[in-house]
Amino acid sequence: MALSAFYAVCVRAANLTVGHLLCEYQDNPGAVDATSPRLGWSVVARNAAVRGERQTAYQVCVATSLRLLKGKPDVWDSGRTTAEAAPYIEYGGAPLRTATTYYWRVRVWDKDGKASAWSAPAKWTMGILTPSEWKAQWIGAPWDGEAARQTADSCTLCPAPLLRKTFRIGKKVASAKAFVSGLGYFELYVNGRNVSDDVLSPNQTNYSHRDGLDDKVIPILSDFSRYRVMYVGYDITSLLRTGDNAVGCILGNGFFNSVKHWVAGFGSPRFIGQIEITYTDGTHQTIVSDQSWQAHESAIRFNDIYGGEIYDASRAMPGWATAHDTSAGWRPVALRQAPTGAMKAQDGPADRVVRRIEPVSIRPMGDGRYEVDFGEEVSGWVRLSGIDAQRGDTLMVAYESESPNGRSVYVADGSGDESYATRFTWYVFRKAIVSGWHGQLEARNLRAEVVHSAVERASTFECSNDLLNKIYDIWLRTQLDNMHGSVASDCPHRERSAYTGDGQVSSVMVMHSLDTRSFYGKWIHDMLDAQLPATGYVPNAAPWQPACGGGVPWGAAVNIMPWEYYLHYGDKRMLADSYDVMMRHLDYMATWRTPDGTMRSEEPRGGEKNYWMNLGEWCQPFEMPDDELVHTFYWWRCTQLTAKAARALGRDADAARLEQQCADIRAAFIRKFYDAQKGSFGRGGSDVFALVMGLDGDMRQRVVQSLRDEIASHDNHLMTGIFGTQFLFETLAHNGLNDLAYEMLSKTTYPSYGHWIAQGSTTTWERWDGKDSHNHPMFGGGLVWFYRSLCGVNADEATPAYKHFTVSPLMPRGLDHASCSLDTPYGQLSSAWSRTATGYELRVKVPVGCSATVALPDVKASSAVRESGVEALKARGVAADGASAAVGRYTLQSGEYRFEVTL
Repeated sequence: MALSAFYAVCVRAANLTVGHLLCEYQDNPGAVDATSPRLGWSVVARNAAVRGERQTAYQVCVATSLRLLKGKPDVWDSGRTTAEAAPYIEYGGAPLRTATTYYWRVRVWDKDGKASAWSAPAKWTMGILTPSEWKAQWIGAPWDGEAARQTADSCTLCPAPLLRKTFRIGKKVASAKAFVSGLGYFELYVNGRNVSDDVLSPNQTNYSHRDGLDDKVIPILSDFSRYRVMYVGYDITSLLRTGDNAVGCILGNGFFNSVKHWVAGFGSPRFIGQIEITYTDGTHQTIVSDQSWQAHESAIRFNDIYGGEIYDASRAMPGWATAHDTSAGWRPVALRQAPTGAMKAQDGPADRVVRRIEPVSIRPMGDGRYEVDFGEEVSGWVRLSGIDAQRGDTLMVAYESESPNGRSVYVADGSGDESYATRFTWYVFRKAIVSGWHGQLEARNLRAEVVHSAVERASTFECSNDLLNKIYDIWLRTQLDNMHGSVASDCPHRERSAYTGDGQVSSVMVMHSLDTRSFYGKWIHDMLDAQLPATGYVPNAAPWQPACGGGVPWGAAVNIMPWEYYLHYGDKRMLADSYDVMMRHLDYMATWRTPDGTMRSEEPRGGEKNYWMNLGEWCQPFEMPDDELVHTFYWWRCTQLTAKAARALGRDADAARLEQQCADIRAAFIRKFYDAQKGSFGRGGSDVFALVMGLDGDMRQRVVQSLRDEIASHDNHLMTGIFGTQFLFETLAHNGLNDLAYEMLSKTTYPSYGHWIAQGSTTTWERWDGKDSHNHPMFGGGLVWFYRSLCGVNADEATPAYKHFTVSPLMPRGLDHASCSLDTPYGQLSSAWSRTATGYELRVKVPVGCSATVALPDVKASSAVRESGVEALKARGVAADGASAAVGRYTLQSGEYRFEVTL
């Protein structure tokens, strides 16, 4: 057989396929400024019946064209590299060049040494890699000054600016890349076409230094560790043409130029853009934003992230971003000061319209008013179409919500068949009242466009109790409603602020539900940036807004979230980036050590204690635990997770010291807060925090009973705030009370998740009693019980990203089945159990190259367990768990398994 034919047979015989190529956790990113980008891919077995399948080697090729990629790669060929699958590898080829697109593909070898077919090609484009390569200048409207507006209504007559430039192309274009940013938001157009389906772009950050923050509700100087401005890269090659061309931008205020009780603006809107054009003859041209650009008022007469938008279609200029526009009134732009933030290629997902919803009902209210119900509460806007009105007629959309929503006003131009949707803010609504409509409003005239950061689902969950399914659904909807600009807010309407406490308490559940590798990769770095270098203090929100209240559990996010990110995704680079900030924050926390060895924060130091800087638990339905107890718990938790990070990074001396500090804090906690007479640490979930820290012997038994008694005193209802709820259900499960956890989650009376649903809510609320916001995801933290207890899937800290994991489901009385799947960096895993006439069945899927330990509940003898019809220990890929003598524990190689257990 010829060598080529033999090779082809080997390729066909390989059991692995490669897909889902990601660079810096993004699909084909348009701007990357990491000089050694992370490259990752998924590997799937073609024949799922094969067990123990794994990657044994890989080959990555990178080239500057598809032709070279498929021939002789001119940038990097790793060659066959012996290595098991990993969450990512780092690019290892020649130095990467600014504004260059790189094409890449991967193949792998299976356990038998057979090569897979090449993956489909993917690509990434490098951004502008050094500050000196930025030739563009920041520009803005001449009618605006430098400063942000001072009051919420001071921009009523400050229309959103249109900025444009024309230029000529006389040769054939090989490639054209635009690198742009507009603060607060922008849309980019080339020759009249919007270059992207991104909305509310770019991602939100702490853009620049702001004076006067120390005079706000939370007095913190604008002296953060780092400031960043995100820029976005677009390939505009196909939009350019020989001859005259035009590039244009619409600017919105966003968070950069907003004024409300808890926010402070940075400055007036501004834009920077640089277009890098390469011609087929090898020559190059750069188009930059500078004083040659022109500005004009747009039809957007008012826009504010909180206040809404007013659009006057009679002032629209349809051809403004084309080369043939002849509109009068264009004026030279004004140069603007550059923000102090460093330019950074956007590495979080953009906001997009991710879904469109038809109305479920339209109710006439008379006088051209209609109430429209879309059936679920979402974040986004209504798009109107088929507007048939006289010039100057006004239509309004009032978005119904218990919390403030901005206005939405449209002034018709009278052209007939008009359409409109808001551009530079979002609204939160299930119902909306449309007023000023001429004729009959029909379903074809409007859609709700759901808008949030474009994160993908990464899991499934389902069980036989439909209430639990609904709880999961309403929480997930709420979480997505609150994801904008690659930060997670507390609520998407009233505050819209990136509270770190709300973020950390729900982050584990979010990582189980969504692919947040790029989302949290960006937001965690916002938190690291926000640390005050002088003290190590981490504020209650990042990016910072000066009326965001919180306390110790909020700043704790910088110690908690990097570790959880590493555990879930296996990215050690995140730990390395975060480690110094984590350590500095522990130093800060230690400055509030009491003589008893506990922690009690009383910021601001040297002044009167500020309530909104020193919170402990939050949104409790009944009793509130002691602030000092909660502060001490989070001091311990931050120390514990930083010690684990130190071990993972090989900083063993640090780890040993931190482990001893952890033990000392725990001992001080017990001495200070344990009531030996009552056998309790207190009410309001205090016992939950103690049990998470770890108790021994008789003390543990007494505290478990104390917790059980407290829950019983509330008729087995929830009795915890946001932080206690995160740990409540799993703590019960770990202490033999999983049936109680299930009962609590199945309640439909106050306080419970089901109580919200019984009142018709399609989202989770800020408070159990329904006060304040009805769109808060923070109580979702405890729902990770669905995955880790009910379905029993838990990551192994020694091999993060589910390289090895355990499956040990807990099956409460009254539930017939439960299942989940998780998309890990190695592939999809799953766990699904169901009761049978003689016992139960458990199906487990282990990704390629991974292993699992399964602990089957209630097994009395190994003979009672069969796998795919044979005795379990005789099944392929199944072995006894050498780490335990317990019956019903097995280790599994990769593959799919079906256990049948007779009870």
